[in-house]
Amino acid sequence: MATLQLSNVVKSFDKITIIQGINLTVSDGEFVVFVGPSGCGKSTLLRIISGLETATSGDIHIDGQRVNDVSAAHRGCSMVFQSYALYPHMTVYDNMAFGLENLGVPKSVIATKVQAAAKLLQLEQLQQRKPTQLSGGQRQRVAIGRSIVREPKLFLFDEPLSNLDAELRVSMRAEIRDLHSRLGATMIYVTHDQVEAMTMADKIVVLRDGHIEQVGTPLDLYNQPCNQFVAGFIGSPRMNFVPASQMPGAKAGAHSVGIRPEHAQLADDGPLQMTVSMVEQLGSTSILHGHVVPEAPFELILSGQTTIRRGDTVKVSAPPDHLHYFDPNGLRL
Repeated sequence: MATLQLSNVVKSFDKITIIQGINLTVSDGEFVVFVGPSGCGKSTLLRIISGLETATSGDIHIDGQRVNDVSAAHRGCSMVFQSYALYPHMTVYDNMAFGLENLGVPKSVIATKVQAAAKLLQLEQLQQRKPTQLSGGQRQRVAIGRSIVREPKLFLFDEPLSNLDAELRVSMRAEIRDLHSRLGATMIYVTHDQVEAMTMADKIVVLRDGHIEQVGTPLDLYNQPCNQFVAGFIGSPRMNFVPASQMPGAKAGAHSVGIRPEHAQLADDGPLQMTVSMVEQLGSTSILHGHVVPEAPFELILSGQTTIRRGDTVKVSAPPDHLHYFDPNGLRL
């Protein structure tokens, strides 16, 4: 286990700055998720932490030691990639043992570590198979096992579930979170999927254009987003935004008002009039899609099933304590 401290970390490629002065502390044993849209710098930041990329400026400290000049092989980090990066000609056992063999670890020690990791990840019966004989979830477990046997200070995950189907992603999320609980390890996990971030993280770091927008627990970010970008990124479906002029009693200085789809309600006296363009019937819930003004797409989640159809007009309100107000610059009021 380990602590991580990033101080004014900058990364530039030629004249383009990708990471713009990141300051961040990850505590011992935390599960931290970097989340943000494609191109925001989250994978680059992970590679800087691991040593696969060099910071242009700033400092990286692991357990209090400055590691800027320490090679990736000696930083005590282990990376799990989106592509699994398994050797196709090797068995599961050999893939998990390979890194330790390169370090000259005795075979008896390697066997003990691999068997322990295989048991932890339910791979005991698969050790003589090759990657082509495994499912996507099993391959990802092998990649994680390869990290575990190294006993790293930091586990780093770079969008490890992106290649899996939706059902398997849900089960693998639970498996990785359970693994974290059992190991008590410090883990940093990169994803563009905010549902993964919300369900897995102790702490979420929201990135945009190489900057940190907000750091906090999942519910901190859901309940108190610091700006309109975070408000729109955290939550599924995304938060609705309507002009403050459409909401009677809007807070002074407000330019837009945020309403989460799950907090919007049908009401005969609602201040917003929504023209329904699509209805998703999910059985236990229904999602109405439409507009309250031409430039403001709007979604509303209803409990149960509905008789509302495309083309209908409905009135919408929201409880005042669930409204979010933002100024002209998108900052929370």
